[in-house]
Amino acid sequence: MTTYFPTLDQAKAMAGLGFNDLRMAVNISARQFRHKDFFKTVAGALKEADLPPANLELELTESVIMDDTEETIGVMFALKALGVRFSIDDFGTGYSSLSYLRRLPIDTLKIDRSFVRNMSASSDDGSIVIAIVRLAHSLRLDVVAEGVETENDLALLKRLECDRAQGYLISRPVDAAGAEEFLRKEKRAG
Repeated sequence: MTTYFPTLDQAKAMAGLGFNDLRMAVNISARQFRHKDFFKTVAGALKEADLPPANLELELTESVIMDDTEETIGVMFALKALGVRFSIDDFGTGYSSLSYLRRLPIDTLKIDRSFVRNMSASSDDGSIVIAIVRLAHSLRLDVVAEGVETENDLALLKRLECDRAQGYLISRPVDAAGAEEFLRKEKRAG
């Protein structure tokens, strides 16, 4: 079962190295999420990896979430009851209905990089980033800025009290060994 979520094995290995509070974010496609055994697969993978459910964050796009059939809602709430976290990936680029933010067990909004990349140059994109950060915080959600590539962008996001950032400025994509090295450096830097 963990072949479906090989990253859970990596998260367990990282916990064994002392990174116990590491949260592993896994992008889930609509096809994966709609699979009839998705809940069982996730629960089984967590058990097999002996990983606390709170250490798993499933990233769904707005299009997956907007297909709010009773089954989709049921699966999300069942996984949330286990302790699994949810984030909306590429927020702001999908459907425009915001009603799901108050109805579904969402923990995090991830601002799409197209807004972050242009927020300093475009007052419209900057306004969208500000609005998303404020919206997320008013709903008691974490907010992550995707695609952070400059110190200027990071400084602006800090002033906006954006919770986390990801992008080439922080790290290029790395394999498991590279992630371990990155975490060790961060831990030493304290």
